[in-house]
Amino acid sequence: MRSTRCARAPRAEVGSAVVDFVLVLVVLIPLFLGILQLALVLHVRNTLTAAASDGARYAATVDRDPADGAAHTRAQISGALSDRFAREVTARQTRVDGAAAVEVIVVAEVPALGLWGPAVRLQVEGHATEESP
Repeated sequence: MRSTRCARAPRAEVGSAVVDFVLVLVVLIPLFLGILQLALVLHVRNTLTAAASDGARYAATVDRDPADGAAHTRAQISGALSDRFAREVTARQTRVDGAAAVEVIVVAEVPALGLWGPAVRLQVEGHATEESP
């Protein structure tokens, strides 16, 4: 009969895998959370921009006014994200390259640390040329 012996690490290295794992996690967890936060801010910014542009296009139609565009923008933001991002929505008539247009401005604060913490202030705008009757 043969006797089998397990190869064991020297006593000085016992438990070193746990230390290595913790050291790697100390670097990887903040990196992962930072990428996740960046994705959250970009998602909110892109959603707000799309809602502002759509609200401006809605207000620029013949039978609408800027207040209708602001209400439409608020409804889209509330449906896609949350009511708290739709608090500061303004719309006004303006001129773009000499043509009558509608401008919708959305100002929102996105928490910088996940869903809590200090906020990053975002301001996005949407423009559309008004239709003529």
